[in-house]
Formats: sequence, structure tokens, C-alpha cells
Amino acid sequence: MDNAKDVLFGRYSPEELHDIFSFLSAEEMGELFAYLELRVWQPSEILMKNGDPGDFMGFLVEGRLAVKMETIFPGKYILVAMLERGSLVGEISVVEGWRRHATVIAMEKSHLLILSQANMELMLRQSPALGLKLFRRIIHVLGHRLCKASERLSGLL
Repeated sequence: MDNAKDVLFGRYSPEELHDIFSFLSAEEMGELFAYLELRVWQPSEILMKNGDPGDFMGFLVEGRLAVKMETIFPGKYILVAMLERGSLVGEISVVEGWRRHATVIAMEKSHLLILSQANMELMLRQSPALGLKLFRRIIHVLGHRLCKASERLSGLL
């Protein structure tokens, strides 16, 4: 890897991020990093709000996020997930072009590597094999979440 990729964004080395991007080779990680930007949210800041455009997804590098959905009672929310290092967030909206269907709040200072919808489209045109690997990862994560949700639901019945 060249120097620009040796220390990603001046903060993380590829080795430190390998667990998050274990579905990619070192070369593919370096290729993906060219499409990402590092963004930081402070505690209690809203990353995504229900109904907002789904214009980015993120890979959680540091921190914790709460995913909340509004109940039938206006202004009342239910916690549906706590996301920690390595989690994907916002992937459905950015892939489908949908509006956000949940609100995501930083529970502590949180660092995310952001893939904008525009950069995802660019990556898909420039590197379709990398895009396919990312889509496979998204499907894997969504499948795991669906299984967990089904288990929780069956426990309630």
C-alpha cells in the first residue's frame, strides 16, 4: 500500500480496520478507502433521522449508536438496536434510495467511515467487483439482523 493508505485519514491504519473490513483483501480495503470519509458525531447527536433522505451509509469504527423507531404514540420511541464497532448503519436506505426508516443517535463520541450514495454509485461504475463484495457483506449483515429479529419475535409469541 502507498503512504496515503498506510495511515487512513491520519488516524487509523489498515491493520486497525481489518476486523471491520475482513470481507476484503488488503488491496480491496485500500481501494474502498478512496471512496470513504471519516466523520465524527458527539454524544446525543443525531446521525440519521426517520424520514430523512438516505444519502450515506457508515462503518462504525469507534463509539456506540442507538437505533430507535417511533411508536404509534407521537414523539415516543422504542430502542431497536445498539450498534458497536464494526457495525454497518444506513445501508438499506443508501442502496435502495429510500428515506430513513429509523433514527440513529450517537450514545458516545462515534467515528464512522462514511460511504455517500454518490461515492457508492461511482465505486459501482469504477470497480464493480468491489461493489459486489460490499453488497454481499450488506446482505450478510441484513440476514443476520433478520434472524435475530425473528428469534426475538418468536420469543414474544
